Amino acid sequence: MHYVYLIQSATGRHRYIGLTDDLKRRLADHNRGKSPHTADHDSWRLVTYTAFSDSARASAFERYLKQGSGHAFATRHLW
Repeated sequence: MHYVYLIQSATGRHRYIGLTDDLKRRLADHNRGKSPHTADHDSWRLVTYTAFSDSARASAFERYLKQGSGHAFATRHLW
């Protein structure tokens, strides 16, 4: 499975959208500071995720959520 996930810092000030095939390991990596995009912030919690059997569809959904209308969609429905 391929997962598009949304995480938020413990303070709620920072958000991140990512893609992985191992959700538990990836969240642990974020909390251990192993991701350059999230290492400078406090601990992270999983807000939501979507599972895909097709990696191309997962990648396309992640890109969508990081763009204009997808960002608005995520703000309204996923965060």
